[in-house]
Amino acid sequence: MTPTAPLSTTTTAASTTRPGPGWTLALLALWLLLTTGLRPLLLPDEGRYAEVAREMLHGDGLVPTLLGLPFFHKPPLMYWLDIAGMQLLGVHAFAARVAPALGAWLMGAALFLDLRRRVGPREALIALGVMATTPFFFIGGQYANHDMLVAGLITVAVLCGQRAVDDPARTDLRWLLAAWGAMALGVLAKGLIGVVLPVLVVGPWLLAQRRWRQCLGLMHPLAVGLFLLIAAPWFVAMQLRYPGFFDYFFMEQHFRRFAQVGFNNAQPAWFYVAVLPLLTLPWSVWLPAAWRTPPQGLQRGLVLWWLVAITGFFSMPTSKLVGYVLPALPPLCMLLGLAVARGSAWRQVLPAAAVLCVGLVAALAWQAPHSHRDLGDALARQHQPQDRVVFVDGAFFDVPFYAGLTRPPIVLSNWNDPNLPRTDNWRKELFDAGRFDPPAAARQLWRTDQAGALLCTPGTVWFIADLAWKPVPALSGLAEVYKGNNGVLWRAVVDTPPPGCP
Repeated sequence: MTPTAPLSTTTTAASTTRPGPGWTLALLALWLLLTTGLRPLLLPDEGRYAEVAREMLHGDGLVPTLLGLPFFHKPPLMYWLDIAGMQLLGVHAFAARVAPALGAWLMGAALFLDLRRRVGPREALIALGVMATTPFFFIGGQYANHDMLVAGLITVAVLCGQRAVDDPARTDLRWLLAAWGAMALGVLAKGLIGVVLPVLVVGPWLLAQRRWRQCLGLMHPLAVGLFLLIAAPWFVAMQLRYPGFFDYFFMEQHFRRFAQVGFNNAQPAWFYVAVLPLLTLPWSVWLPAAWRTPPQGLQRGLVLWWLVAITGFFSMPTSKLVGYVLPALPPLCMLLGLAVARGSAWRQVLPAAAVLCVGLVAALAWQAPHSHRDLGDALARQHQPQDRVVFVDGAFFDVPFYAGLTRPPIVLSNWNDPNLPRTDNWRKELFDAGRFDPPAAARQLWRTDQAGALLCTPGTVWFIADLAWKPVPALSGLAEVYKGNNGVLWRAVVDTPPPGCP
């Protein structure tokens, strides 16, 4: 009779077939970067934020600007990371997505390393595979806005905070410092949610267990001091340079935006509860199994509260965007991943989910919705540095990025509309930016009734407009140069200013 191998020997042999943590995290990075530069920038978010980073690269690396105007909707960490990418790799879409790719990698790495310690390497690897092939994660990791970066830092902060209080008898200061450092970076990534959400997750979880001393210990002076040392200087510098900055950034962009109903993207309270399972297909099929069988070795109370707290927090305001709820993805993938790991069906589903992720990115690259890359490329071929560029009543934020403009374009629109400050769109973004630099706003934001004055200076003027736009009488003589998928490039060559010019 053949003797049976000891269980430990079998486990050791099986574990050698899995990559070590270093190789696993390297493969995660490769997976995230593989298709990052495949598609053009999408509008409005990607075109807007990529152009801000490009302007900072060639201008003031401290003050975010959009079309030459101070742009304080978000803090600068994403821009700084993308600037580093552009300096190393050049100015293109891949470099503009360095920050979200890093945020996604941090999220996946934190989940994997935490589960590896708590429940074992096999389960951690499967859970990471579930997260990596979830369309919400994969596309979010290569979408150039601030959501994935702050979500990754929130994940690191929550798991480091949990690690700091693993032992109910003491608080590990090293992990607490790591948590507060991650929260400081989270604030620099997207504002106060970088600190509010980790505290909202870890604090009530400790209070529910009546661990009062550890809850108070989260406010260790060294940890709070590290947070202020990292997070505060940029905000103080902006307030000193632009006196209205604090009111605009904190009060308007945080508190009033959270509480009021006049902002864009209004959705019902149940929006995220319905959307999350759709965005995590095919793995959300395991949601009933994840609920029925609690995973061993996992702080299930913390994970469930994490999911509920984040989803509930973002469900309260009227304005809802899909990317806001990305910080809820790690606890959901923990539960789904450990439920999936109890069977073997994941071996067939994982490749199919990976193909789905790549297929979605390929479809976006093929359709390129709202992209003006073709207009930017056409302008780059003919534009001269001294030429002026005019955007006609549209958010063509990706055109300067692709055309490599060295001067910010003029934006022709109805800037004297009394309802403009009460709307939530690209016009209000530029209108708000002009409040911080009125002379620059006077140069860049031209009213529609001033259109004729654009031809009063000799030289070449390029106009970029929607497909349906036709030149007004004051701009007679424009020549259509290029018609793209989502806009038209017009040109006026002014040798002698027309009659009526001052």
